Amino acid sequence: QVRIMESGGDLVQPGGSLRLFCTASAALGFTLEYYAVAWFRQAPGMEREEVSCLSSIDGNKNYADPVKGRFTISRDNSKNTVYLQVKSLKREETALYVCATGRWCDGVGHGDYDCWGQGTQVTVSS
Repeated sequence: QVRIMESGGDLVQPGGSLRLFCTASAALGFTLEYYAVAWFRQAPGMEREEVSCLSSIDGNKNYADPVKGRFTISRDNSKNTVYLQVKSLKREETALYVCATGRWCDGVGHGDYDCWGQGTQVTVSS
């Protein structure tokens, strides 16, 4: 059963923007509002890197230093969706962007996630 699914990845030029979507399956009774949600990315041959997390407790938003000021995480509870707006993309940010949900997050690298999506590919190239 697929409980969360990402979309919105695309081929974009350096400096471009995208909006990534992490959508939960309401049909399975999975409501994102009650979960911490994080976005990770993994480039070929590289370790997975967390870029942002959104707390379900206080709504606090956290970002990894390389993406601060360019990435924005948000949620729309009416659509059971968490977004990651990415701007000023760089070639080295080409990666599979993956959404994960869990019990808590209080900072990038400080969270507990147990449900992972399959990812959406972001390719930054001219």
